[in-house]
Amino acid sequence: MSLPLVATGFATGIGLIAAVGAQNAYLLRRGLLREHVGTLVAVCAISDLFLIGGAVLGVGVVLTWWPPLLDIVRWGGAAFLVVYGLSCFWRAIRGGESLTAGPTEALRPTVSLRRAVLTMLGFTWLNPHLYLDIVILGGLANGYGEVGRWWYYAGLCLASATWFSLLGFGSAKLAPLFARPRSWQVLDTLIGVVMIALAAGLVLH
Repeated sequence: MSLPLVATGFATGIGLIAAVGAQNAYLLRRGLLREHVGTLVAVCAISDLFLIGGAVLGVGVVLTWWPPLLDIVRWGGAAFLVVYGLSCFWRAIRGGESLTAGPTEALRPTVSLRRAVLTMLGFTWLNPHLYLDIVILGGLANGYGEVGRWWYYAGLCLASATWFSLLGFGSAKLAPLFARPRSWQVLDTLIGVVMIALAAGLVLH
């Protein structure tokens, strides 16, 4: 086993994943509410497993063959982010949300599992920056040779699973803070700003 390559892949993965973004913001909110956390963490980690694996195998070359793919993802992702951002602003204006005390803390009405999974898939797969990242990761991984690239890939996947697990399950520790409706209004406003800013970035660049 090549531990240095796994460690290098892990460090690179954490550096790319642990950033303010739509995917992380959505997982944070669901984690605070303790809604479908395990499933959503799995969706994020498995998506990375396939996307990064495809990059290591050279699937990223598709972007070279058909450049319009990025434009399609860019506009679709921007529209998706705007819609979700506006919904966050609406929740912030409406207010009244809070966590109830007790071991079964939850916000009612809860988001259905189907809706939560589809939303997370949207944040994950309609992100053009992700496709650019996997092209870069594919190039980095293949720089380590036929065998070494898979150890590097293992480190990247480990980073993905670790980060999303910490964010999803660890966010529940902030639950006491979100017993106050005002905290939710602030969080939703910040998430809304992030979503609109990301959408603007996609459209302008």
